[in-house]
Amino acid sequence: MLGIRAAWLFDGHSETLVERPLVLVDGSTIVDVRGAGEAPDGVRIADLGEAFLVPGMIDAHVHLCFDSSTDVVGALAARDDAAALKQMRAAAHSALRAGITTVRDLGDRGYLAMRLREEGGALPDILAAGPPITSVKGHCWFLGGEVQGVEGIRAAVRERAERGADVIKVMATGGELTQGTHPHLPQFTVDELRAAVVEAHALGLPITAHAHGITGIRNALDAGVDTIEHCSFMTADTAEADPELVAALANSDTVVSATLGHIPVPGLVLPPRIAALLEKLTEIFQQVTAAGVKLICTSDAGIGPAKPHNALAYSALQFTEIGGDNIAALRAITSAAASACRVGGSKGRIAAGFDADIVAVQGNPLTDITALRRVVAVYKAGRPVADPAGPQ
Repeated sequence: MLGIRAAWLFDGHSETLVERPLVLVDGSTIVDVRGAGEAPDGVRIADLGEAFLVPGMIDAHVHLCFDSSTDVVGALAARDDAAALKQMRAAAHSALRAGITTVRDLGDRGYLAMRLREEGGALPDILAAGPPITSVKGHCWFLGGEVQGVEGIRAAVRERAERGADVIKVMATGGELTQGTHPHLPQFTVDELRAAVVEAHALGLPITAHAHGITGIRNALDAGVDTIEHCSFMTADTAEADPELVAALANSDTVVSATLGHIPVPGLVLPPRIAALLEKLTEIFQQVTAAGVKLICTSDAGIGPAKPHNALAYSALQFTEIGGDNIAALRAITSAAASACRVGGSKGRIAAGFDADIVAVQGNPLTDITALRRVVAVYKAGRPVADPAGPQ
């Protein structure tokens, strides 16, 4: 049995910290969490000194097949499956070294994330969607998920379930990465989205919708999706929260996955439209937070140089800047994210019976959220990860 000792512990939910914790791990599972005291006989102790323990972080929106370059679409198109898997493996490992022990991949090509998931090894747990379901020539059509009509959507959901998908991803609006689509315009009707929801739920799968524009957000909410990605309230020229829709979100069970945060990249110039939108988007998420909408904190990792696959700590920082406090930010990348991903019974907490996915950081993230960038140790399923390194 392994005992992990540190100075403090946040269990993923409680505001009450554990001082001088001893986390007892048997194999890949936590069997007990104790305060200060002697370890049982025969326990091998890993004493991390003044480190602060948090649950393994969960990034519920990543794209392992995108390489965080300035042209992720072109770079992926130039790779065959073997080369793409190699790049995805490196991306996943970089996330793990940063303390991200579970990722939800919301769009790949040819079900490659599922192939990577089966490899195991020094990787985070991968919850995979496969190619996102999109309209003909719709957002990310090049990943292979184009469909038409209600029956086409139902068949696409069934195919992903048969291939072993953990979640269904549908593109309710256009997006920035795909020429010829527009983030503010819907791609599916409410009836089409509802067909996807009914089929996914009948197969026991959660479903999430990429939605930027107001109509697409409303369609996704009315269809009953479990989570909405981005939820940025984009219009043709800017972004503007709809108060009635914000209230409807707050009164629903739908969780908003706020794809936040950017790692500083010297010399990087954001696209003019995005740069102009940033201030507006901050205001919108402040309104959404104040309204009590259920939020998790994610990164959309892979889509550009400022969004590498180890960027979640920066997402948590921005979460606090849009109105969430540190404890809410920590929950949003641990226990709340686990619940939204339907793995809340085994992940997102440091507690008996949970997977031994544990991260040690330098500093107290409840008072300094940037401590999440100073990773000193990572345990995945009870095993130490070599050479941990969070983004600085």
